[in-house]
Amino acid sequence: MRILYFTNRDGPHDQRFLRALAATPHQVFALRQRQCCPETPMGITELTWPDGQPDWSHWPGWQQGRQQLTSIIQQIKPDLVHAGPVQGPALLTALAGFHPLVSMSWGMDLLYETKRSPWMRFAARFTLEHTDIFIGDCQTVAKKAASYGFPPHRMVLFPWGVDLDHFSPSLGSIEGQTLRKSLGWQDAFVVLCNRTWAPVYGVDVFAEAFVNAINKNQDLRLLLLGGGPQAHLIKETLAPVSDYVHFAGWYARTSLPAAYCAADLFVSPSHCDGSSVSLLEALACGRPVLVSDIPSNQEWVKPGVVGDVFVDGDVENLQDKLLRMQSDPHLASYGTRARLLAEADADWQKNFQKLEYAYQLAVEGIG
Repeated sequence: MRILYFTNRDGPHDQRFLRALAATPHQVFALRQRQCCPETPMGITELTWPDGQPDWSHWPGWQQGRQQLTSIIQQIKPDLVHAGPVQGPALLTALAGFHPLVSMSWGMDLLYETKRSPWMRFAARFTLEHTDIFIGDCQTVAKKAASYGFPPHRMVLFPWGVDLDHFSPSLGSIEGQTLRKSLGWQDAFVVLCNRTWAPVYGVDVFAEAFVNAINKNQDLRLLLLGGGPQAHLIKETLAPVSDYVHFAGWYARTSLPAAYCAADLFVSPSHCDGSSVSLLEALACGRPVLVSDIPSNQEWVKPGVVGDVFVDGDVENLQDKLLRMQSDPHLASYGTRARLLAEADADWQKNFQKLEYAYQLAVEGIG
């Protein structure tokens, strides 16, 4: 099968999809909507825009992009196009009139971007009306697609999952203990958050809650990864308790298991998400979790099973749950069940077969 994988840029998730596709018998071509320096895996043919990168900031640029995409499709003659996010590459493919189109939601495109403007809602509806098979990573995303009239029998639910060999308690435990020791946190209760510091991910809410919690329990420590547009606000909020915080910056994928396994608790305060890969990585590493009670998180986290949920955006409730989790006698069993949940439902190798199934439905003209 000849497949055009059309994506926005070249993120770590794109690289993971392309590495997996490179190991299949398919002939796979990769195209990025926006300028980047892709790390294209061996076995994947990287494509470029024939007349240079279109200007996506205005409609004439999209018209140019549609014409160029049509030219690319005519040249490589794919059996299907796998495109996403919905209001980006999938929309452009729909505008080009190509079928079969496999549109893959990245979660935020349907759950968050559609709230921003009527245009984003129109773009989502138009794309879905011209989509043959829709891929969503959780029921919350699938329900959103259904709200635009997309038929459930043409949806494939595909939680992206994680590499269970890489993200595992056994791989990260020694490095995690070394990290705790280097920070002098052997006897502390270490909380990890690695969500991007942008408003939609709620790290500012978490920072405020952590400051309040420290005032009641000084055994807490925060391992805060990443960065983002709210860096000044978050560092300013945490300044009074900076002795209890380690700003670790961005971690490479190879080092992430150590960060997860250094923590006693993983926190995700996001206001909007699909199946959060960070959450799945934490579960795979056997970490108890505390997450906002948004619908997609609740598909994975049931209170008292692998951790707990808190009221989204509620600083006081998050503070109280942090303190309760610190003294919860069932933490070890949460971690054990977290790993079992990841093995059952978040196995990338197993879940990837659902993508192959979506491709088969598309070329067979299911509808």
